[in-house]
Amino acid sequence: MKKNLKFIGMLLKMKLSHMMVFRLSFFGAFFVDGSLFLLQLLMFNAIHSQVDSIGGWSKGQMLIFVGSFSLLNAINMTIYFFGVNSIPAKIKSGDLDHYLTKPINPLLRLTFESINPGSAPLILFSIAIIGYGINVQGIEVSIATVILYSVFILLMALLYYDLEIVVRTIPFFVVSADTINRIENAMLDLCMRIPGVLFNGIFKIVFYFVLPYGLLATIPTQIITRSISSAGIAYAAIIVLVFTMFALRFWKFGLKHYKSASS
Repeated sequence: MKKNLKFIGMLLKMKLSHMMVFRLSFFGAFFVDGSLFLLQLLMFNAIHSQVDSIGGWSKGQMLIFVGSFSLLNAINMTIYFFGVNSIPAKIKSGDLDHYLTKPINPLLRLTFESINPGSAPLILFSIAIIGYGINVQGIEVSIATVILYSVFILLMALLYYDLEIVVRTIPFFVVSADTINRIENAMLDLCMRIPGVLFNGIFKIVFYFVLPYGLLATIPTQIITRSISSAGIAYAAIIVLVFTMFALRFWKFGLKHYKSASS
């Protein structure tokens, strides 16, 4: 563990040094992610200018939901998205060979080698939206609730990571995963707009059990608005555990079927 943390720290230091040389990389990422953040707020304002609630969720709850999803996306974009997103290309080109020959866990290096500090300010913007939503909702939030919310934001960020790993491990077995990536984007786009509690029937099964994108922002929002049971909290924690174990096993299974450029 100490060795891995030291390695992650070294990758972060190298990334920061590189960004100080090419400052446009920092501001470019901030501009792109900031634009996405503003589009989400504009979309939210357009929807709620016409309705008072969505599926029983008030404007305050939806603000917390949008802020929570934005917070998860900001954590994702800051820490691991760009590294994980490069996996299919490295599998296809054979560049993954270079990771397998090094004395460092290849998934660990792929995850953290492209840390993007340019997205970090969006974490603060997202927290501001959540705070505004709490104010609009008119609820008092205890320290215990903030701690539980923070824990589940981290757990949902881990679940987000697990789902990304699963999708990007599929290219080990197929020539192209473009269709799978489009499906992933469509699911994220839907779950970014609609709280998971509104799904019913087959949609509930898909977004709560099979590919639980519907849990990502919904569970933290329910925690901070105190609208979730202990059973619901336990279920979400179990889902994260199950998908983390599955993602790691699936990744190892994919590596066994990797046809390297030298083979």
